[in-house]
Amino acid sequence: MINKQDLINYFSDGIKKDNTLRIGTEHEKFIFKQNDLSLIPYDGDVSIQAIFQDFVKEGWKEVKEGNNTIALTKNNASITLEPGGQFELSGAPLKSVHETCSEINSHLDLTKKLEKKYNIGFLGIGFLPIGTLEEIPMVPKKRYAEIMTPYMRSLGGLGLEMMYQSATVQANFDFTSEEDMGKKINVSSVLQPLVTGLFANSPFKNNQPSGFESYRGHVWTRTDSDRTGIPKFLTEPNMSFEKYVDFALDIPVYALIRDGNYIRCTDYSFADLIEGKHYEFSKDQITIKDWADHISTIFTEVRLKTFIEMRGADAGGYNTLCALPAFWTGILYDETALEEALSITSKLDYTDLMNFRENVLEHGLNSTINNIEGWDLAEQIVKISSEGLNRRAKLNLYGDSEAVHLDFLKDIIKNKESNSMRMIKNYYAQDTLNQKELFQKESF
Repeated sequence: MINKQDLINYFSDGIKKDNTLRIGTEHEKFIFKQNDLSLIPYDGDVSIQAIFQDFVKEGWKEVKEGNNTIALTKNNASITLEPGGQFELSGAPLKSVHETCSEINSHLDLTKKLEKKYNIGFLGIGFLPIGTLEEIPMVPKKRYAEIMTPYMRSLGGLGLEMMYQSATVQANFDFTSEEDMGKKINVSSVLQPLVTGLFANSPFKNNQPSGFESYRGHVWTRTDSDRTGIPKFLTEPNMSFEKYVDFALDIPVYALIRDGNYIRCTDYSFADLIEGKHYEFSKDQITIKDWADHISTIFTEVRLKTFIEMRGADAGGYNTLCALPAFWTGILYDETALEEALSITSKLDYTDLMNFRENVLEHGLNSTINNIEGWDLAEQIVKISSEGLNRRAKLNLYGDSEAVHLDFLKDIIKNKESNSMRMIKNYYAQDTLNQKELFQKESF
């Protein structure tokens, strides 16, 4: 039997020493056929399963669910599938942004070979710009098919679009104490809307402008409000493990996994389960593994596990995959930078922040908060990050600090033009969505 203290300990067990802090980067991409731009299916001659076998030849090990390969693992990294076949590399925990970029490069070297072999492409974009939900090939994974899809459908909103048509890049970070965790979650929660604007890369839906710079971000505001967004307590001082536990305890549980089967539990919160209120499972049968599974179904913009996940950015091209971990590393892994960022974020009102978030999704960093234009705030924060990275002094073979990976963001800020703005400008210049051109430009 587990109790609340066990749930708190689950998070506190993640505390790391200063010299063991690591960076993890995850990114998703759509795989499409070059001849007609349709997504490849799960099975067949040109399919996800076929691609998996090419990775197996490179030393990756298969993870099966029944007869289906649903993931691959190698050297603390994994490749998993989102519901619509989004192909996700979850990188190993690494010491520097240079290392995580090198890992991404190695991964993309293999995907480029597969592009030639199968006449396919890997698209880095936050929301699938063409086609409809009904046209998306579905991944035969039990959690998606038996639990999440029916549940999202029952809720209404845009949850199915989130599952099947969106893609993200995220970065993961360690904490050295409960206080350190609290500061990092405070800062990163307040800065997520800014990051959404900087990395905005999903302006299209169904072959035309969606009306949003980050339609992916908009979709998340219309998805399962119990477990998404930026809860106020994450932005407040004195954030603690217990506060996150209290939050997670009240959230409905998607399912319990027993003998490889998913048992739907959406009528019960986790608090109900550990209090023995489930009709089938006694409180003695609820485990810490159930808690870990439950935590993975919380989709806040910043998520606490035994590390902290930054989840506010659209998927994008190679530069974004290095820029996102660089941005956060400079702020979160340098004490001076963290305090400087806190001095800014602590002054922003929560209601203003929520309004800023809504405006950013539609108008990007032309939006304002506290009479500060988003672009000006971005310039301040990227400067803080850059200085933090320079102080870390992790150099590549050319003598560059990790700040070199922020050049992409500095250009965006200098030109006041996100990737989404650039794509929308091209759309109106041609008065149509040139699908082939778009897929070529936004592919790896």
